[in-house]
Amino acid sequence: MSDTQQRIDELVKGNEILLFMKGSASFPMCGFSGRAIQILKACGVDPKTVKTVNVLDDAEIRQGIKEYSNWPTIPQLYIKGEFIGGSDIMMDMYESGELQQVISGQA
Repeated sequence: MSDTQQRIDELVKGNEILLFMKGSASFPMCGFSGRAIQILKACGVDPKTVKTVNVLDDAEIRQGIKEYSNWPTIPQLYIKGEFIGGSDIMMDMYESGELQQVISGQA
């Protein structure tokens, strides 16, 4: 495993809710990242409790997370070490109630 993959793995496993995004929770730099934060807020998650990684700050992480998850787009949400998906999947899961269950540990 490369150093970058190791760093990503430690982040994923070391944070209950982790969002790889463009920008920050308080200042998203793309619409999809902003939407992901809004979905988490709608689920009752305090944005201050979400660990975010701004992929625009680190090109190795930006490319490495796509390889780590085998998922081509950002944002990427991880809950309890499990890859959930991007903003479209988050929205689908939110609308069905599944995302709230995953966040609360009932899924």
